[in-house]
Amino acid sequence: MEVKIGVQHAPREITLESGQPAEEVERLVAEALAGTSQLLSLVDDHGRKVLVPADRLAYVEIGEPTARKVGFSAL
Repeated sequence: MEVKIGVQHAPREITLESGQPAEEVERLVAEALAGTSQLLSLVDDHGRKVLVPADRLAYVEIGEPTARKVGFSAL
């Protein structure tokens, strides 16, 4: 699924494709915003970790999985 993270004082958002379930991502974001953890830690499809300080989170969008388009099509 696609996750977009807005970071305060950063001109661009962080976008990643994650294999984590939406409920787990939502739980991790809620824990970070509640102060339970100081970092929001997510793992993308390639196994890379994305760490964002909880006090710098502006917003988090949790989207549906996107299908990659392959090949050519008639216009």
